[in-house]
Amino acid sequence: MMGNFQMMGWERSDWFGPEFGLLFIWSLIWKGLALWKSARNDERYWFVALLLINTAGILELLYLFVFAKNKLVLVSEPPLTKTRSSSKSKSK
Repeated sequence: MMGNFQMMGWERSDWFGPEFGLLFIWSLIWKGLALWKSARNDERYWFVALLLINTAGILELLYLFVFAKNKLVLVSEPPLTKTRSSSKSKSK
């Protein structure tokens, strides 16, 4: 088997370098978030697709930020809602 790698000009260390490790961790984080969110939203087809298709985090990012029912928001502002105490003081 090692001869096949050498014939193609690759060595075993080319496949398992630090870039592969970083890509694996990147993909694992986004896949975990996307699977968790699709399960919470009861989106079974998305869950199966995200589980079976490996796209290095691209499909997972698209699901989380574009297709999910409740989209993931990186930066949020506090909601503008009136509280009971502020509405009572204005009416008096």
